[in-house]
Amino acid sequence: MLRFDDPLPVRPKRVLVAGVSGVGKTSLASRIAEIIDAPHTEIDALYHGAGWVPRDDFLDDVRTLIAEESWTTEWQYSTARPLLAAAADTLVWLDLRFATVTLPRVVRRTIRRRLRREILWNGNVEPPLHTIFSDREHIVRWAVSTRNTYRTRVPALEHDHAGLAVVRLESQRQVERWLRGSLVDAVR
Repeated sequence: MLRFDDPLPVRPKRVLVAGVSGVGKTSLASRIAEIIDAPHTEIDALYHGAGWVPRDDFLDDVRTLIAEESWTTEWQYSTARPLLAAAADTLVWLDLRFATVTLPRVVRRTIRRRLRREILWNGNVEPPLHTIFSDREHIVRWAVSTRNTYRTRVPALEHDHAGLAVVRLESQRQVERWLRGSLVDAVR
């Protein structure tokens, strides 16, 4: 597993960003896309249909995405993860501190989206805030309950996909240094 200051073994063209909900995967994937000059497809937009119902065409859309020469997206959804990992050349794992970084981010983002009634994917909006107490899959509860899953998933993925470069970033400072250093160096 590579650190933030390790050189990348390949010029990234097909990049996944992994991490718990709210850690900043989409923001980082978008920034990576700019640097490597590749499109960023937000995987949530492919997955969620109106009313938060999973789209029937989700996996077909994922297959279309990964057939492209270059792309960035988030490594999410159990049905899509194997397809994405098999096609990617680089995976960036955002493993930021949960209690002090990720949890406050997901809470702030959820409150902001709800209060502003931001339109998300396919017309969806965050549910009322009180549903954190009644919905086991509420995004904040989901982040808490899945916060440690990547500690086994990512090392297993690295073992199963020998050609996949896996970079682990453990702080926002490391994210910034990696973007300006190893990633920029790899695309030169």
